[in-house]
Amino acid sequence: MSVNKYTVLQSQFGHHAFRPLQEEAVDAVLSGRDLLMILPTGGGKSLSYQLPTLLMQGTTVVVSPLLALMHDQVQSLQAQGMRAQMLSSMHTGEESSDILSRLYRNDIQFLYLSPERLNTDAMRRVLSEIALNYFVIDEAHCISEWGHEFRSDFRALSSLRTYFPNVPIAAFTATATRQVRDDIEQLLQLRNTCKLQGSVFRDNLNITVRHRMKDGYD
Repeated sequence: MSVNKYTVLQSQFGHHAFRPLQEEAVDAVLSGRDLLMILPTGGGKSLSYQLPTLLMQGTTVVVSPLLALMHDQVQSLQAQGMRAQMLSSMHTGEESSDILSRLYRNDIQFLYLSPERLNTDAMRRVLSEIALNYFVIDEAHCISEWGHEFRSDFRALSSLRTYFPNVPIAAFTATATRQVRDDIEQLLQLRNTCKLQGSVFRDNLNITVRHRMKDGYD
């Protein structure tokens, strides 16, 4: 059996079918298009960028705002047999040197970085010397001053197109207003963008509203 997205979906992730919008996101990344995906938490954003990497050559750089989140995701990928690492202040100099050596040997599929680390001249130099397949901007709403959890270092990611003009960008967030969506697309200079937005309604969640009685009981 040839290795394709359906084979990887089942063998690596244990699923027999894609969830809504996942296949469209995977296809966009595999075709080299930029992607803006807005999908509520639990909708399957991670698989949408992890699966394509397993079918591509080179390293995927994942930019994430939280060290703890990056650490958890790296451990999860490693537990599934994927070659994932993060570079951060949590590492010793020796550990960082080993990760860089693996990068140059094309031995890392996923490299997790904070925006602060990515925005350094030293890190950009390293990335310019290795084979990259695409950038993932996780929690992309942080790039917009109109969104919650705005971080100025995310805004500096607008320079990605300057330093890596031919590397596609996939931006992901759980929620964004129209103004935030436009801000993400403009600042990251996304082009030929595949835009996907999932519903905020969840089949497994129900919300019921009832009037409260005067004595506090119903």
